[in-house]
Amino acid sequence: MATALTTIPTAGAGAALLEPMLLPARGPLASAGVVGGRLRDKFGRAITDLRISITDRCNYRCVYCRTGNEGAQFAELRIEDYLRMVQAFVGLGVEKIRLTGGEPLLRSGLVEMVQELASLRTAYLPDGTPVTNDCLGLPLDIAVTTNGHLLAGLAQPLKDAGLSRVTVSMDAVDPETFTAITRVPRSFEKVLAGIRAAKAAGLGPVKVNCVLLRGFNDAQIEQFAEFSRREGVIVRFIEWMPLDEDRSWKIETVVTMEEIVARLNGFRPVVELPPNASSETAKRFTFDDGVGEIGIIAPVSRPFCGHCSRVRLTSDGKIRTCLFSQTDHDLYGQMVRGGTDDELRAYIRGVVMKKEARHHIGEPEFEKPSRSMVHIGG
Repeated sequence: MATALTTIPTAGAGAALLEPMLLPARGPLASAGVVGGRLRDKFGRAITDLRISITDRCNYRCVYCRTGNEGAQFAELRIEDYLRMVQAFVGLGVEKIRLTGGEPLLRSGLVEMVQELASLRTAYLPDGTPVTNDCLGLPLDIAVTTNGHLLAGLAQPLKDAGLSRVTVSMDAVDPETFTAITRVPRSFEKVLAGIRAAKAAGLGPVKVNCVLLRGFNDAQIEQFAEFSRREGVIVRFIEWMPLDEDRSWKIETVVTMEEIVARLNGFRPVVELPPNASSETAKRFTFDDGVGEIGIIAPVSRPFCGHCSRVRLTSDGKIRTCLFSQTDHDLYGQMVRGGTDDELRAYIRGVVMKKEARHHIGEPEFEKPSRSMVHIGG
């Protein structure tokens, strides 16, 4: 019997493992992973993307993210702990893994972790067919989001280990403004070198994320457009969300998609591009001559929750079904208490069924999340 789907409303230092890890080599996952069908929430959205924070530490103190006074507040687990949890998600249909932080490049064992992830295979084929012993799954799409400070020396080793893509957070294209945002002197040159090293290593298309704050770095929209065209990277502007550590977010500080597009058109006429996937978060644009690409992620002015395909795992092993969740779900705790692989998958299914329909930014009942972005994972 078909399952009825609910319509989604729209809106303006870990303990030792208690069970051996089972990391499959280059072949299909165990059939137990697909019992019950691929992972979906109660609204019918397939969950195919996992963002996992592997450290709460960061070597930058960006003004829109951190107060500058607080360091890491949550534990980080052993790499093998994260790998076991990732395997449970992959067995349920997750196909894309993004490693975040904090700053993930600070984490020892990162290259080895990517190697292990690259040996996993999807539990479903692109058409939704479950993988069996008669057919092999596909490699995972493995990405990293980084501030780029350490990327120049790690880009090639990460590529060799199996990393697919890299996204660099970079909120200004001039050294003075960049230093004012990161509060780390002489950081701009290191990040630029990291971007170029990632391109040279083949970790493309390299994406550069810029969080815009009115009165702080919004004068750089046109400079970022030129940067995209000159450096051959995808620049993505992100509306500032209420995820900062000092809770200073105001709607007036948000630079909206409409304003960004108008500014870009003033620089050079833009042409909208089709999405790469229905769950893509960014609206894509190029310019009239086809040189450069700009993405705009507008969770405040144009929410895209109806197509959300992602969940998050914090550095201390908690599942968060939305950036703005008020509740953590302790997957690592299930492991420590001796949960089997089947029990971990069942726990994940139960948590995902609680995934929120949407966020409520800008609405009277909105509550800021229980963790700030740096402690969730970007």
